[in-house]
Amino acid sequence: MSENPPPPQPPTPTPTPEGPTPTPLRLFGTTWLHHDNGYTLRRIGASLGSLAAAVAGCLLLRFAYQGLQIADVGGIVGTLVIVMFAICSAIAFRKTWEGFTTRPTDPAREQSLRSLKTIGFVGSLLAYFFRSLTEAPGEKLHRQEYETALAQYERRRGTRSGNPAARKKKPKRK
Repeated sequence: MSENPPPPQPPTPTPTPEGPTPTPLRLFGTTWLHHDNGYTLRRIGASLGSLAAAVAGCLLLRFAYQGLQIADVGGIVGTLVIVMFAICSAIAFRKTWEGFTTRPTDPAREQSLRSLKTIGFVGSLLAYFFRSLTEAPGEKLHRQEYETALAQYERRRGTRSGNPAARKKKPKRK
């Protein structure tokens, strides 16, 4: 007695949405669009997580500074390390904060600042923390881009000739 498995079913095609689709954000997906599916909890988690990571980073830097003190490298080196991390953190904070509202005009410059932002990681984490208190980091920029794309789509769709969905129905004459 042989049982034949049922024939494989063809995959059901998922309907493609008309118009532009929102870009997913890291940790938030597309929940930023309608603030649904745990958006508030994700924002709280992102802010607490980035603050905890910033505190852990500061502790790590403190241990590194204590290592310099134990090695007795001198006061000038310790001062230079503190100043370097402070400046790099300030630049990283500013660049990260700007990245939430505007796209970089010069990607090559942003690429060259990547190592500086890595050194000043505490500043980037703090920018992420402060931004996630009010919105998902990058939400404002993505919302502007999505609304612009949606408006362009509606304009193109409505003015395209030969589109039966966009034609206005004329009243019938009697």
